[in-house]
Amino acid sequence: MDRQTRHELKHDELRETLDNLEQYLKAHLREILTVVILVVVVVGAAGGLKYYLSQQETGADIELAAALRTFQAYVGSITPDTLGGESETFLNSKEKYQRALEQFNAIVLKYRMFPRPKAVSIARYHVGMCESLLGNSPAAVNALQEASRDGDPEIAALAQFALAGEFLKTGKKQEAVKIYQNLADHPNLAVPKASALLGLADALKDSQPGQARQLYEQIQREFGSNASVADAMRQQMAGLPQ
Repeated sequence: MDRQTRHELKHDELRETLDNLEQYLKAHLREILTVVILVVVVVGAAGGLKYYLSQQETGADIELAAALRTFQAYVGSITPDTLGGESETFLNSKEKYQRALEQFNAIVLKYRMFPRPKAVSIARYHVGMCESLLGNSPAAVNALQEASRDGDPEIAALAQFALAGEFLKTGKKQEAVKIYQNLADHPNLAVPKASALLGLADALKDSQPGQARQLYEQIQREFGSNASVADAMRQQMAGLPQ
């Protein structure tokens, strides 16, 4: 077969392929357009969702910062110049924590749709703290129990630690001991082992002073390189019954 014939055959094969492609596109034009439109819609929706979530995160962070400023605000009579013209002050702790509670609850309610910004988890924990500081123990327990199930392990640990303290205040020592022991077995940056062991020892010092002493000694051995920790443990052990 000469070169010209081979060239013509290749040309015919290419034309046939293009013709077949053209026929396919004509026959499936509707389906192809549908797929293209869907891709455009999905990509656009993904971009819109990302922007929406970013806005939600930013808004929640701003509101959380305002609530935390209230939670940490100064209590007492003071001249505005002392803390700065924009610093908020309260005449008493009840007024302060009631106001902070309202702000934290507003965040939890406003951003309750999934996926929730991390600020919501922090706000929920502080709802429990405010309720506790206001003396509303049942409400504090409910809020802290919910926060203790949070997907963020550090927020969950903080809530569990506060929950154990609330249980101690209401005479539920066994529940508190169980939580402290679990936190000691699974420490993290929010609640390190030393803090959990100290909470456990404090929970046992009245009813089981011997076991409390052992825990204080363990803390002193493991973390006594810190002078303040060593001194605090000596003071705690000095106050235990012999």
